[in-house]
Amino acid sequence: MALGHEIYLAVVALVAFLASIACDKGCSPRKAMLVLSFGAVLSSLLALGSHGELFEGTYRIDIFSQSFKVLISVGFFLAVALGGKLKGVEEEYSAEYYLFLTISVLGLTFMVSAMDLLTLYIALEVSSYSLYILVPLRKDNQNHTQVESAIKYVLFGAVASGVSLFGMSYLYGLAHTTSLATLYKVYPAIATEPMGLIALAMLFGSFFFKLALFPFHLWTPDVYQGASNETTAIVATLPKVGAVAVMIRLIAIGGGTEQFTFLLVVLAAFSMFYGNLAALAQTDLKRLLAFSSISHAGYMMAGILSNSVSGQAAATYYVSGYLIMNLALFFVINSLSKEGGNVTLEDLRGLHKRSPLLAFTLAAGAFGLAGIPPMAGFAGKLFVLTSAFEAKQMWLVIIGALNTAIAIYYYLKMVRAAYTPDPEAEEGEAVEISLGAKALGVLFIAAILTVGIIPGFFIEFFKHGL
Repeated sequence: MALGHEIYLAVVALVAFLASIACDKGCSPRKAMLVLSFGAVLSSLLALGSHGELFEGTYRIDIFSQSFKVLISVGFFLAVALGGKLKGVEEEYSAEYYLFLTISVLGLTFMVSAMDLLTLYIALEVSSYSLYILVPLRKDNQNHTQVESAIKYVLFGAVASGVSLFGMSYLYGLAHTTSLATLYKVYPAIATEPMGLIALAMLFGSFFFKLALFPFHLWTPDVYQGASNETTAIVATLPKVGAVAVMIRLIAIGGGTEQFTFLLVVLAAFSMFYGNLAALAQTDLKRLLAFSSISHAGYMMAGILSNSVSGQAAATYYVSGYLIMNLALFFVINSLSKEGGNVTLEDLRGLHKRSPLLAFTLAAGAFGLAGIPPMAGFAGKLFVLTSAFEAKQMWLVIIGALNTAIAIYYYLKMVRAAYTPDPEAEEGEAVEISLGAKALGVLFIAAILTVGIIPGFFIEFFKHGL
């Protein structure tokens, strides 16, 4: 039963495929997908203790991979739950929407267990192409931004994928193997060659793209803004979890190389500065969160590049908190959105009167991403910057601390807008949300606080997996 979770997800994808055939126009399998996605969380928890290697070592199942599968499954369930009735997606494509979402989750699940470059690449493409299809499924609007976003997403994704594939071919030419386990052993012998460094840097291209790390970030603001709110919530979270898992595995190949570590430090620093400074000028919430995600990619990289157990555990903890906090904000955006449209800072005015729960959920998510205690983001930033300090990357620690101060401004701007009285608002403008949505909001708040208040438990668990 080592592959029990993967088999379950494949069955869910098959069910979604049959639903896409059987459903007439107006038919939505949301309730069934909600149950099935919750089942994915349960199956990932049941498989948490599984271990072993399959297919001659190309697929490894251990506590590390299983932990990330739990995170991906939780994100899958929350993404389905917060999507509601898919206000931003064409109604006739709702069944197909869930089908491609499930396939993408299945690809990410394969990706975190892949121990061979070819297996890794195939899993990467399965997860990526499914997301490319979700973007243009947004309801049509006057500006056709969903079409432009889809084209940009595909083009930038294809370039990043091609760069990674070239890197893999160069590594194979130098090391004569595609096995990660063998690369760990032979790479130090070829690390001194210029092509060895170039090949490894190119290999990371697709994962820099998924993480939205500078300079592979150019697609991010336009895709976030143009895709539906439900799709953006997925693009902004689940691929990043998978990317962090793979990069933690890959960093062991060249993490001890001084030149490669320096390259990652530079990219992390640029990501922090560019993302935060660009976010200051944004009024569209999704575009603001897009630039925010670029800066957070820099913090995740600060933990990964340390190539230590504590640093990698910190990066895992960081992306776990990021997953919950980001989904909490998209839950608020989706609840406020009228007919699936984008939400601006102006739309948040008076939210504390119209819906106190949504305002508090927004505050919890924004405070967390800003790194204000006791939210999960504070402990996450503390741990990743501490790991960078232990790795003697003092400049990165200083840059990270400085950017935390910059980020507080635009996150607090969101909270201030939500808690600013709107004299023009009428009593009838209260935001009505269902009982299930209210329970989901409370769940987000509780999760953000819990992960932030007892970080030691999660850090130790992630260390055990490494």
